Amino acid sequence: MTLPLVIVNPASAGGATGDAWPKIASDLRTYFGAFHPAFTSKPGEGIDIAAEAARKGTKLIIACGGDGTISEVANGILASGRDAELGILPSGTGGDFRRSLRIPARPRDAAMILRDGQTSRIDVGRASYATDAVEQETRYFLGVASFGMSADVIARVKAGQPDWLPAKAPRWLSGRVSFGAAMLQSAARMKPTQVLVQLDDKSAQRTTVANLCIANARYFGGGMKIAPNAKLTDGKFDVVSIGDLGLTRILSNAPRLYFGAHLSMSEVQYALAAKITASAIDENERIGLELDGELPGFLPATFQIVPRVMRVRCPR
Repeated sequence: MTLPLVIVNPASAGGATGDAWPKIASDLRTYFGAFHPAFTSKPGEGIDIAAEAARKGTKLIIACGGDGTISEVANGILASGRDAELGILPSGTGGDFRRSLRIPARPRDAAMILRDGQTSRIDVGRASYATDAVEQETRYFLGVASFGMSADVIARVKAGQPDWLPAKAPRWLSGRVSFGAAMLQSAARMKPTQVLVQLDDKSAQRTTVANLCIANARYFGGGMKIAPNAKLTDGKFDVVSIGDLGLTRILSNAPRLYFGAHLSMSEVQYALAAKITASAIDENERIGLELDGELPGFLPATFQIVPRVMRVRCPR
């Protein structure tokens, strides 16, 4: 019987995953059992490793890292055409997807879920978008796709934690502070943009957005419950459009935005859809796209739900 494969991104969490791997591996062996490890050395490599393992018959492929690593492993499994199961061993900055699955952050607790959990089939999103290299590229996402302020926030987080945060700050604190500081900087700097958005077969609508999220799961941006009603098995995206709030309104409503109480705000529009297309009104405007915490390209883009295609190890 083929052992489970653990794909480790040592660069996740600012390199903390690589430093912590010996302890993570020890916990995994103790609370889960035997496994094979494989380490990524560059972005995108997790896709190839997972796809090859699935084609060779590996039944359980575990992602050790953040949301980007989990997304890469999921993309590899889906690209393989095999029905391998995705496992999650969290060790990243955001931890958004594991929150939606109620997987704890501590490796030993996550390892026990890998051992004793149940298999669930969940929806995934498929995004087609523009890149510098090609007019259209396609990638799957598990959690949230978004554009607007969020892409700028992710770019700032990836550039590094704030200079005023102590270098030895705990990982959970540095992640949250980095996302929070980046959001404030983006809110102060960025202006809302005009986009053309179509939901399913309805007429396309011109709308002004500070940020628009196409959510399969509930969380993004380091724990923000952007789509509090999202379900991973309903065959629909929760589409959350935030209009021109402005810095003052963002600051005064930060708790509502973070904890998922924002859908009743007048500047927020909410809908369900299985397919969304979006493009910039100004063809010369470049609007960056974020998928599961990564920045793969920009609008125009199409987002489609793929129902119950992904097997995932979840808590019972």
